Amino acid sequence: MTVSDLKLKIFRKIDSLEKNRLEELYGLSVNYINGHKDLRDWERLTEEQKNGIIDSIEEIDSGRGVPHEQVMSKIHKKYSHA
Repeated sequence: MTVSDLKLKIFRKIDSLEKNRLEELYGLSVNYINGHKDLRDWERLTEEQKNGIIDSIEEIDSGRGVPHEQVMSKIHKKYSHA
């Protein structure tokens, strides 16, 4: 496979992603390119922390997450009178 073939294959995969998965891929890509992806961080977590992260990802993937805008709106309302 040539470099051009690989780039085209990657582009086609990316082009078919839904918005939320595309945003997730963008974050991962930026971290990877900037060298911030350090798997050792994961290894340093306790089993309880790892399970909490995995549970959270599963909740978001199943649609039980709360959108960022909704959380921020609630916080702004709560603390705007302080």
